[in-house]
Amino acid sequence: MVMKEHRKLVSLLMVVVMMASMLKFSNGISLCKMNEDGLDACKPSVTQPNPAKPSPECCKALTSADLECLCSYKNSAELPLLGIDPTLAASLPKECDLTPPSNC
Repeated sequence: MVMKEHRKLVSLLMVVVMMASMLKFSNGISLCKMNEDGLDACKPSVTQPNPAKPSPECCKALTSADLECLCSYKNSAELPLLGIDPTLAASLPKECDLTPPSNC
């Protein structure tokens, strides 16, 4: 039981560290060349139970994003903790008529 609590604490700390590392002083949050506005635009499309079709703003943000970098998060245990469904996130490039990386 103590081990489970320890794992939860470690996972929570990892999420906090990851989020802190994404903060930029002038641009808010940035991840894989997507700024906070782009991430916010895509959030409804990667959230269960009723994901929305990607908005034009989301797709525009994805066109300048580093898709290989985003794909590296596909097996991340932190995504579900942030309310993001990894399967939905991996499908976004195709939904936006972009070619996903071959390893994604």
